[in-house]
Amino acid sequence: MSFDLVANVAISGILTGLVYGLMALGLSVIFGVVRVVNFAHGQMMSVAMYAAALLFARFELDPFLAVAPVAVAFFVLGYALQAGLINRFITRPEHSQFLLLVAVGLILVNGLLMAFGPDARSVQVDYQLESFEFGDILIDKARAYAAGLAIVTALLLGGFFRFTWTGVAIRACADNYFAARVVGLHVRRLYALTFGLGAVCVAVAGCALTLLVDVTPSLGPHYTLLAFVIVIVGGLGSMIGALLGGVLIGVSEAVGGLLISPSAKSMLSFGLLIVVLLLRPQGLFGRRS
Repeated sequence: MSFDLVANVAISGILTGLVYGLMALGLSVIFGVVRVVNFAHGQMMSVAMYAAALLFARFELDPFLAVAPVAVAFFVLGYALQAGLINRFITRPEHSQFLLLVAVGLILVNGLLMAFGPDARSVQVDYQLESFEFGDILIDKARAYAAGLAIVTALLLGGFFRFTWTGVAIRACADNYFAARVVGLHVRRLYALTFGLGAVCVAVAGCALTLLVDVTPSLGPHYTLLAFVIVIVGGLGSMIGALLGGVLIGVSEAVGGLLISPSAKSMLSFGLLIVVLLLRPQGLFGRRS
């Protein structure tokens, strides 16, 4: 097996992993601020993938152009879900939050089954068959564009949290819920805004992934589990950890599928998870509580 082949596969894994990382970033942001684990995360991304596929089928809208309307719709959806439903469960036991979001996930999966059936849907654009050539290294244009979109989205989100007053207020809520209320911050509204931003990450990642994989309703639980693996490896609540965790998982899946077998991809991902939990339980970039 040649070095060039392994390098091409590894680069493909890095690019795909960046999109995985953006998906997991939404989960990490929501948990880091709201302290609620979104067990419907992957199911929400399936909805975003179907939205992008539907816009392409009806209006021939490229998934990268569909990012804007889908992201806006998901921000509104996430904000409404947090403000209207999840905020009522913030002070309830964790098992109540778990059951609530599992129920939301089941509703989304079965809603997709009723609306679109079990058959896979795909998006086919011209540049999916094109590559950037650097000597013997070939980089898929679709993966490169998807990874670039993921990086830009992550930078914009990081800039929002770091350089805007609203972002600073959200970080204050994450650091100390009661102190934030004492100084007059509208914590529940900021929680809803955070959930909306997490949903935007899901929407952007879903539109990008539409070019890389076929979408079916059953993808939702798989991506929820994958997002959990990534944020635990990277460190729950860490933005950088989510992105780099996604890259590690993407590379391990790609190289493992090449060197062992395609069915070994999940085995290597969970193997990496076990190693991280044994050596650094808080994740690579997480902090000990």
